[in-house]
Amino acid sequence: MQIKSLFKKGTILAWLLLPLVAMAQEPSSGIAHSFFMAGHKFTGIIGESGEVVWDSKKPHARDGYVLKNGNVLICWADEVREYNKRKEVIFSYKRAEESMELGTAVRLPGGRTLITESGTSPRLIEVDKNGNVITSVPLKPETDNVHMQTRMARKLKNGNYLVPHLLAFAVKEYQPDGSVVNVFKTDDISQEGRKAETWPFTAIRLKNGNTVVTLTHGNTVVEFDSKGQVVWKLTNEDLEGEPLADPCGAQRLPNGNTVIASYAAKGPIKLLEVDADKNMVWSYTGHNVHHFQILTTNGKPLRGVPLK
Repeated sequence: MQIKSLFKKGTILAWLLLPLVAMAQEPSSGIAHSFFMAGHKFTGIIGESGEVVWDSKKPHARDGYVLKNGNVLICWADEVREYNKRKEVIFSYKRAEESMELGTAVRLPGGRTLITESGTSPRLIEVDKNGNVITSVPLKPETDNVHMQTRMARKLKNGNYLVPHLLAFAVKEYQPDGSVVNVFKTDDISQEGRKAETWPFTAIRLKNGNTVVTLTHGNTVVEFDSKGQVVWKLTNEDLEGEPLADPCGAQRLPNGNTVIASYAAKGPIKLLEVDADKNMVWSYTGHNVHHFQILTTNGKPLRGVPLK
């Protein structure tokens, strides 16, 4: 691997790759990933051989990314922080009220940060580099249960927002004025209906217009087409050992594989990667993972993955 060329190109992970070169090992599947994880007991970056590359020293994170400049943006329930390469906090936004919960941290084009605030007046906000709220979008989670109102929201290329609402059993697309223009319902995914608790947690809009959604207690991951029809579905019936346990974060890789965080896993597998035919091709067996971002594969920075 040409480390010098990576630095010259300004690759987002250039500052991380030096410790990975000596320690990266390929598993029997031929796949090795490094990744950022927001987890229960650990939040930081894991190298391709499972070593800790970077540790935030603050557990219980919910969302976050390694940014293109190499900084790390992380969301906890009470605060969003950005760390530079020297591990200094250079950006912070704290929840407006003690009763609120934050659930999203995404750096948008132009430098604003997208954050969700659950509470008595749940909303999406875009804040500037100084933490000033520039945009506020009211949300309709259909519940007063602050913890269950929403999780990771994402801004779409058309300027709308994709927001999962757990107890509403719905992923809603909001316009900036707060009006809902599209809804993907998840209460009929299982034959048990709402008893299966197919609560949407993460919703990812793909380049082809489809949307991948994780369904926490339903232990299911689905892909909707633009009309809301399920075109792909993954459950424990498709996998040996029932590794899906409260799937939270997910990522569709450029090769079409899907990586899923099994947040409540009691068994060894905490992250799993499946191909389009639902074959498990990679797994991670360390810390419990809430959200994550695959960074490298076999020593090469991942390309073509939108940070949304």
